[in-house]
Amino acid sequence: MSRLAILVLGLVADRILGDPDRLWATSGHPIAWIGRLIATLDAGLNDERLSPEARRGRGILALALILALAVLAGWFLHGLAAALPLGFVLEAFLVSVFLAQKGLLDHVSAVAEAEEKSGLEAARLALSHIVGRDVSALDRGGVNRVALESLAENFSDAVVAPAFWYLLAGLPGLIAYKALNTADSMIGHRTERHEAFGYAAARLDDLANYLPARISAALIALAAPLVGGSPRRAFDIARRDAAAHRSPNAGWPEAAMAGALDLAFGGPRRYGSLVVDGAWLNKEGRYEPSNAELRRGIRLADGAWLVLLALVAVSATLFAP
Repeated sequence: MSRLAILVLGLVADRILGDPDRLWATSGHPIAWIGRLIATLDAGLNDERLSPEARRGRGILALALILALAVLAGWFLHGLAAALPLGFVLEAFLVSVFLAQKGLLDHVSAVAEAEEKSGLEAARLALSHIVGRDVSALDRGGVNRVALESLAENFSDAVVAPAFWYLLAGLPGLIAYKALNTADSMIGHRTERHEAFGYAAARLDDLANYLPARISAALIALAAPLVGGSPRRAFDIARRDAAAHRSPNAGWPEAAMAGALDLAFGGPRRYGSLVVDGAWLNKEGRYEPSNAELRRGIRLADGAWLVLLALVAVSATLFAP
């Protein structure tokens, strides 16, 4: 089967099954394996007594090792699937393991449910499981807004980008992308410890997400009518405001979702004692999204996934070998 057809199966399997806890209870999820490798290399190579230049070099070496192992794992698993009868089923399963649409929707829905059933403190706790910023001072509107921003950004990182890299480079490309994205989330920070060591991970992750982020914005815009939004408005806000975001990529899906929902995203945010004065995206929109608008955003993200699935399925039909 073509990669397009296998990706269709992987997208559907991930959306229906996600990552059942029982499946990985003993061995741990493959992303956790990658995370342990990154943590080991960080502990062993990131010596704070060294100069920034030396630590940056060690970070490049660590990232090269991580990506090499990821590519080798992908190459081995693809070869294994190709050698088996109905091996495309195994490959589709492996693709689904590295996608996260159901998990993403479940985590954001947990914020909405906690707010509905138990109030603001429970919603803050649920939100703290999916974002790295300080959420302790957020009001209800702030909780809903941050959850929607995370939903938009992670739709790109956890769904569109893995699908893109699988189509481009098969399982080696998919697993290498997930390893890179995990490295960026763990060491790609502008902190005293990681600014030099994680420099290569952060810059390469920006490059790897350049096209997927813009594709994600387009998918969100195309899905806007499913929740009563305007595709043109979503496209216009993405083109106008994405560059104002502190990330070269996250601004695209976030601005598109802000435009589609007629909400304002961004603004000041707190990371521990550090306050970042972020720009507002779609500043003409509503600043205090309700729980109902959070639910609407969840439906929008699922609609964008459906547009992606339809495009891949049509392409698989048109370009079937």
